[in-house]
Amino acid sequence: MKFNSGFVPCGLVFLLTACGGGGGGGSTSTTPSPTPTPGTAIAQKCSPNNPYRFDDTAFSTTGTLNDEKAWLKANMQEKYLWYSEIPNVNPALAQFSQESNPYLSLDTYFEALKSPYLTAAGVKKDQFSFTALTRDWLSFLESGAVLNYGIEWHYSRSSAPWQMTVAYVSPGSQAALVGVLRGDQLKTIDGLPADGTASNQAAVNAALYPKAASAHTMVFQRGASVLSLNVVADSTKTMPVLPAQIINTASGPVGYLVFNSHISSAEKPLIDAINLFKNNNVQSLILDLRYNSGGYLYIASELAYMIAGPNQIQNRVFDRLQFSDQRPAQTAVNAIPFYATAQSSQSGMAGQLLPNLNLKQVFILATENTCSASEAIINGLRGIDVDVQIIGKTTCGKPYGFIGQSNCGISYFPIEFTGSNAKGFGDFTAGFAPQCTANDDFSRPLGDINEGLLAAALFRRSNPNSCKPPIALNRSVAAGAALGAAGAATTDPTAYIAQPEMNKNQYLGWPK
Repeated sequence: MKFNSGFVPCGLVFLLTACGGGGGGGSTSTTPSPTPTPGTAIAQKCSPNNPYRFDDTAFSTTGTLNDEKAWLKANMQEKYLWYSEIPNVNPALAQFSQESNPYLSLDTYFEALKSPYLTAAGVKKDQFSFTALTRDWLSFLESGAVLNYGIEWHYSRSSAPWQMTVAYVSPGSQAALVGVLRGDQLKTIDGLPADGTASNQAAVNAALYPKAASAHTMVFQRGASVLSLNVVADSTKTMPVLPAQIINTASGPVGYLVFNSHISSAEKPLIDAINLFKNNNVQSLILDLRYNSGGYLYIASELAYMIAGPNQIQNRVFDRLQFSDQRPAQTAVNAIPFYATAQSSQSGMAGQLLPNLNLKQVFILATENTCSASEAIINGLRGIDVDVQIIGKTTCGKPYGFIGQSNCGISYFPIEFTGSNAKGFGDFTAGFAPQCTANDDFSRPLGDINEGLLAAALFRRSNPNSCKPPIALNRSVAAGAALGAAGAATTDPTAYIAQPEMNKNQYLGWPK
């Protein structure tokens, strides 16, 4: 199910689908082709009931919902990594033929065409292919704009009753402007309990994930205080990189960087951060990817280069892409290098030599939301023998990615490729396990040296091969002081952070 303006989630299961990260540096445009190659005779022949048909192309013509379904199937057969596993599905079934809601019909059909097979671990082989409205996808990838409050929610479990805690507030968002803070616990929205047990849960979901700009009343618990805030859902631009921080330690300065999204607008602030670290002679880097679920691969490659420097990469590949056996030519040309120069014209720095730290070790703060392009950084650096120390939780496990095609204002992202590093390793479908387990500490702001994940990384740096006992997960501000930093880690293992699905994908395409 989708987190976009065309489809509102109706439960918690929808958030367990991760979509991975990173695209760039390949031979395919980041924008969907207005005239996709598969099914050319039926491309852009759109149902008159499809309100999105003119969003991304001037070539749309009036067709039928059946034309759109036929194009979708042709695109899957040509592009899908597991094209031979596409089920034989009757497109005329009622659930795929709701003329009043073409997007829902097409999304349901797309889901039915995904590989039905399970992995050896008993989970769906394809957890990641997805659809999105083209206008939403383009808006997010270039500027990070998403219709929301600017809040990322942590759900304490995947079934009701759950507790919703503010994990992250986007700087400058509507939520930030009215004073919502990390660690606030949502009690009600528009008077409805936000614990998943209400009979009118559909209304709660509609308020939490509105389709249009709108204001809603949220009641939060903050320690002993109860706050009622009027929060507006609006187009929120992601700040992909937070201001870099220098942490002074007895053994030298440490750079700390929160990197939240591999989108085009991340390039310049990443370069600025590395320059800051270099000018301050940092001895170590702590890269906070706990909420970074992916984006463009060229951004991942640039950052990996800036961490490792030219001496370690030695012209080795950052990520070698493998397409289906139907597409050997694309496999042959899609080896992504460690980019030593800026790639995006958006930053105004394209072609400039990137700074580098020449580090042989990096500490990465990770959770189950650390996905795809972020995992490509881990895998790419390990492929050139940089010591990557993961602090936190096992990452999401997504070595897959997309190019994406658009038809009639809807973008389709069947998994198209898998990636591997310079050593040929790419099978991290179970995720990357941490060297030290640690928990996201909502009682403290990001960058506080006593916050659970950051404190654990600093401890590991000072005490090699040792781990700091994890704090209790999801502790409230009020309980935090009482529990202390060494409190037992107690939580439902199905707890997770909700993110828009398009945040979490690995994209290949020309930099912008």
